[in-house]
Amino acid sequence: MDTTKTWRLGIHIDEHDDQTHARAHLVTKDSELTGLGIARLNPRDTDVPEIGDELAVARALLDLAHQLLEAAAGDIESVTHQRGAISL
Repeated sequence: MDTTKTWRLGIHIDEHDDQTHARAHLVTKDSELTGLGIARLNPRDTDVPEIGDELAVARALLDLAHQLLEAAAGDIESVTHQRGAISL
């Protein structure tokens, strides 16, 4: 069976107090998950906002990826009644 699904992913970035905060919000037909990431500027480093954005977003996406893996493992357990072990 051929199917097409659309999952929406939004990235929100804000900066304050030398920290960049990122939120990756995923919406599917059945669920919503949000990953969070933070990047901090080292006072000795040159302030390049793009680098903070990249680090914070990467960390938020990693957090989201781990949540997706946990959800998949839980779904496997509910179907097979065996512990689902999934890793990156």
